[in-house]
Order: sequence, then structure tokens, then C-alpha cells
Amino acid sequence: MFNFDEELFLRLVEKEGLAYRSQIEEIVDGICRKGYSNIFMIGAGGTIAMMYPYEYILKSNSTIDVHAEIAAEFVVMNNKHFSKDSVCIFTSVSGTTKETIEAIEYCKARGATTFALVAEPDTPITKLVDHCITTGSEKHSFDTFFMLLYMVVFRFMHNRNEFPQYEQFTKEVALLPRAILDAVKTFDNKAEAFAIEHKDTDYHMMVGSGNLWGNTYSYAMCVLEEMQWIKAKSIHAAEFFHGTLELVVEDTSVILLKGEDETRPLTDRVERFAEKVTKRLTVIDTKDFAMEGISDEFRKHFAVSINWALLSRISVYLERERNHPLTLRRYYRKMEY
Repeated sequence: MFNFDEELFLRLVEKEGLAYRSQIEEIVDGICRKGYSNIFMIGAGGTIAMMYPYEYILKSNSTIDVHAEIAAEFVVMNNKHFSKDSVCIFTSVSGTTKETIEAIEYCKARGATTFALVAEPDTPITKLVDHCITTGSEKHSFDTFFMLLYMVVFRFMHNRNEFPQYEQFTKEVALLPRAILDAVKTFDNKAEAFAIEHKDTDYHMMVGSGNLWGNTYSYAMCVLEEMQWIKAKSIHAAEFFHGTLELVVEDTSVILLKGEDETRPLTDRVERFAEKVTKRLTVIDTKDFAMEGISDEFRKHFAVSINWALLSRISVYLERERNHPLTLRRYYRKMEY
């Protein structure tokens, strides 16, 4: 596959990523023994988007009180649910994100417990938080973070006696890197075809729901807008028919992300509408991929990882077809603002 090192992916995500299981369990078990009132999942840009699937999973599978918050807003909003008994979870690739650092300092000053997943070692965030897992590589960091966050949230649920299937679940988490690899191989030609067709498309609607809403939000903003300078709008499938539908015409690019959780009927409805109106509907459906060895019970959760990996293949082909490096920026970390 173009610009994909299979051996490196398996080393970073499967071999090294899965090795953090015992460390995660030790951290979560210690927090649970100490006691906590709620969980705050805090981030900025792509990392708050990364938290939305796990907020959805906890809200729909657990009685744990959970809040996904944008870091900069969280610091100024005086959230009345937050206290010294809160557990605050962060992720960061660089370990230097300004808004995330400020949120961690805010949480620590008020006595809350802080826990982060960070790619780059020996960075400010790794030194600030109470508990940190440092994966050591920016490459495939999101794939690894997604996998580790499954272990984190489901361990919290297990310790609350809400998830007796934890052992089987973690066995299936271990199968996820291979399932991702199989999915991207299957999807690769479609990813390339999409990039070729849409290299000059100047606007995309991205639609998703449930535990894929975070991916929808992140890909529109952090990839299409930030990394490719393409106008994009992320639209929740439940809200699509309250305004956005009026902008769909024959040549509108609509990218529909379909998962397997309880909200799938919401994306089905958007699909039925869009296929009647636009000739440029792209549907990316995790049901199309085998996820060998993964049970029907857990597929809906792992759809987050599968979907993100598929979108990432589109990214590398867009970069090539548009001759626009994914690392190119006009303003981000280029100027003061």
C-alpha cells in the first residue's frame, strides 16, 4: 500500500501498544480503589474529538458520570460537576498542546486526578500529570490511543461491576490491529479512487453519529480543513434534517460515516435522502469489513478504530493527488494568535 509500512504498524500498535494493558489496569485500579466521583475526558481539536466516542460508550453502557470537554472552554466555564474527586483523562501526540497543558494545570490545582496518553516522551504533559503512558512514537499514535482508551474506559466499567465481559473484551482488543490492517487493505483502492475523484472538490459535508461522531468532527476539521485547506462541515446525522439538507444539490460531496451502534438508523435516514439528491455520495460503512475474530457484541465499539484507519488512507492519497503535504500549515504554530 502507498505510504504504509505494515511491519511498522504492527510493531507500534499491536506489539508495543498492547503491552500497555497491565500498566493501564494498574492505573485504573488504583484510581478506583481511591474512589472518584466522575470522569472528565478533556482535549483540543483532534484529541477532544477522540474523547467523544468514549463519552458515548460510557453514556450508553455505564452509569459512570462522564463529561467530554473542550480544554479551553473547560478552564473558563466553572463546571459545577468538576471537583477534587474527578478523574481527568487527556491525550496528546506532541505533549505540548497549550490548551491541554492549561487544562491539566487547572485540574491539578484543584486536586483532581490526572491521567494522560502521550506519544512524545519527556514533554511537558508527561511531566505534569499524575499518571502517564508514553507510547514513544507519533506514527500511528491515534490508532494506539484509540485502542488504549478502550482498555481504560472498559476497565472503569469492569471495576464498577458493569462489564463482566472484560476479559473476553480485552482478548478481542488484541485482535484489533490485525482487523484494522485487513480493513485498510480492503479499502485502499476505494481510498485512492476517492482522492482522485475529489482532488479539486472544494467543499465536503461529513455526516456521522453515535461513537463515530468524534471521527466525523475530527476528519472535517483536523484533516480536510487544517491539513488540506478544504472547506468542510461536520454534521451530526440527528441534526442533518434541521438545516443542512437544504444545501445538498446534485454535485454536493456528502461523506457518510456509518457505524454499528444504536444510532445507525440515523445515518440510514441521511443515506436514503442523499442518494436521491446528490451524485457524489460516499458511504464508509464498518459493516463492510470482516473484523475477523471480533464478536458481534463488540464490533460496534471497535468501529471507531476501523473507521479512523479507513479515513487515514484517504488522507495519504489526498496528500499525493493534491500535492499538499499533511504537515503544511499557514498559521497553526506558525504565528501568535
